[in-house]
Amino acid sequence: MAKKILNVVLKIITWIIVISVVAFAVALVGVKLFGVQVYTVLSGSMEPVYHTGAVIYVVDAEPSELKVGDDITFRLSENTTATHRIIEILEDESDPSHLQFKTKGVANEVEDASPVDASQIIGKPVFTIPYLGYVAAYIQQPPGLYVGLSVGAALLLLVIIIELITDDKDTKKKKKPEKSADNETAEETKKENNEDKPKGEE
Repeated sequence: MAKKILNVVLKIITWIIVISVVAFAVALVGVKLFGVQVYTVLSGSMEPVYHTGAVIYVVDAEPSELKVGDDITFRLSENTTATHRIIEILEDESDPSHLQFKTKGVANEVEDASPVDASQIIGKPVFTIPYLGYVAAYIQQPPGLYVGLSVGAALLLLVIIIELITDDKDTKKKKKPEKSADNETAEETKKENNEDKPKGEE
C-alpha cells in the first residue's frame, strides 16, 4: 500500500513540475504567438494598478478607440517604453484624425511633460502578474541566465528519474511467474506417460 501511495505521489510531483515549467514558458514567451507583448514594470509610477516587478500583457489598440482613463503602453525611445494613463486626448486642428494623448502615472503628482503621439502607442495592458518580472529580468542575462538553465536541467533530470522509478515499479508488477503453454503440455504428457507405465511386481 505504501509503495502505491509513493508511486502516486511521485507521479503528481512529475505533473506539477511539467505544468509549472510549461506555464512559466507560456507566460513569458508563448503568449507572443497570439500577438500579445510582454513587458516588465520597472518603476512605481502606476502603483497600485501595476506593481514594480510585475509583468504586464499588452495587446494592439487603435488610437481612435482609446478614451480618457485608458492605460496605454507607448515608446519613449527606441529601447524605452512606459505605461501611463490617458488624462486628455488632443486633436490636431488641421487633421482631426491625428491624435495625441496627455498621460500621467497613477502615482505621479504631475502629468507627463510631453503628449504621446498616436504613432508611439504600442497597445493597451489587459493583464498583469505581480513579481514575475523580477524572475524574467533575472534569467535574461548572466548570472541569472546560467541559474535558469541549471534549474531547468535539474528539473528535467528529476522528471526523468521519477519516470524511471515509477515505470520500473509498474514493470515489476506486470512480470509475474507464469507457466507457458508448452511447459504445461510437456508436464501433462509426462504425467500421462508415468500413468501408462506398468507397475513392477513385488
